[in-house]
Amino acid sequence: MTGSRELQQAYAACQALAESHYENFPVASRLMPARLRPHVAAIYAFARTADDFADEPGREPDERLRLLDEWGRRLDGEHFPDGRFPPDKQCPPDMVFSALADTRARFDLPAQLFHDLLSAFKQDVVTTRYASWEAVLDYCRRSANPVGRLVLRLSGYRDAGLDRASDAVCTALQLTNFWQDLAIDWPRGRLYVPEEVWRTAGADPAALEHGRMTPEWTAAMRACGQYTRQLFADGRPVCDGVRGRLRYELRATWLGGSRILDRLDDVDFDVFASRPALGTSDALVIAFGAALWRRPGGTPAPTPGHP
Repeated sequence: MTGSRELQQAYAACQALAESHYENFPVASRLMPARLRPHVAAIYAFARTADDFADEPGREPDERLRLLDEWGRRLDGEHFPDGRFPPDKQCPPDMVFSALADTRARFDLPAQLFHDLLSAFKQDVVTTRYASWEAVLDYCRRSANPVGRLVLRLSGYRDAGLDRASDAVCTALQLTNFWQDLAIDWPRGRLYVPEEVWRTAGADPAALEHGRMTPEWTAAMRACGQYTRQLFADGRPVCDGVRGRLRYELRATWLGGSRILDRLDDVDFDVFASRPALGTSDALVIAFGAALWRRPGGTPAPTPGHP
């Protein structure tokens, strides 16, 4: 990483923040080219900090929205002293925006993708239920899809077809995380299962108060799983449409998300009894799967550097 000592320190702070958090969606993964990891970390630090503004307990909704609004205005060039934001000794706002400004300039990243993320975080503050798939997908369009598009742009891809496939994968990952975290989100007052789905299945949200899955809720969650699996299938072409190490990063991401969905199927989506998660053995299976990847129909994927 070239640049001033201050800029290098800013990137190092963003990297430390990224490495201190575990997410289902890979962040600054070792599969990404080393030259891109600091830039992925800068994007992550921006989003992670904003997400904390929206979710941190003990903060009133109006205060959360103010912080997110000022975070967005700072993104657009307004300056707010670091004291306007909750203190973060690991990665202060000045360091986040110093690294992010450099990353945005180097890769010509559109500001709208970052504002989309912020709009989703704001929605988390005020919205806890969703009436339809359309509403849930619109949320995912802003909360998850920008991440995939930013990774593609960091890697030099600006292709509408890849964007669409990436959007499908990112939305599928977000939905899988919703189904995986149903038992965590419900006590917090959040339910991402569309009302049109649980009503069609005859499910009653009151049943969730008792921490149990009724047959109706199992049917609703299986419908959600089928919808999500189709999105994974729709997005799979992005794993074959890129080259180099990013290809393996996306394969591993796709395989990991699909494996979680399989685990949810195995337990009939009863995350109140057991929350499926991936372990060391899964990592080995995913690594082999990424290396031995085959296109749908059994056709081996091309080796890196070949179309």
